[in-house]
Amino acid sequence: MHIFQPYPIDLLELNPFEKIGAEWAALTAGNNEKVNAMTISWGGMGVLWGKNVVFVFVRDSRYTKEFMDREDNFSLTFFPKEFGKSALKYLGGISGRNEDKIKNARLHIAYRNDIPYIDEGNFVLTCKKMSATFIDAKDFIDSSIKDNWYKDGDMHTMYVGEIKEILAR
Repeated sequence: MHIFQPYPIDLLELNPFEKIGAEWAALTAGNNEKVNAMTISWGGMGVLWGKNVVFVFVRDSRYTKEFMDREDNFSLTFFPKEFGKSALKYLGGISGRNEDKIKNARLHIAYRNDIPYIDEGNFVLTCKKMSATFIDAKDFIDSSIKDNWYKDGDMHTMYVGEIKEILAR
């Protein structure tokens, strides 16, 4: 694999709607002993509390949530379009509770400042967790959200992370 290099945030040309919503990303959290990753297609990037941030959503039922709650850092890995979505579909459809899904998806973990990420990507955001907010259905102003997205009651937690470093190759 090629080596990642830091990428200055002020030179970043990025469409977060495409990167997260259409191309998807791998959310990775853990430590040197145990790591898990999952596919995300909900989230965003912006400025909050004077910091450049990402925000991602993880359902209560997801194994990755345990890692997000336990660890201080996480990463988002984006892949070149030619990579395709098969590995991301696998990460999103199989639980890491039952198998080493990263290995079975033929992906590899690397670390930058002790933050795990998927090495096959071409663009990585390493993040320090700033907040975790449970999304409660009672707070929905639009009642159709609960009916359309949370019929089973499996709610999300929104995590906001400061972008510590952008890696690109």
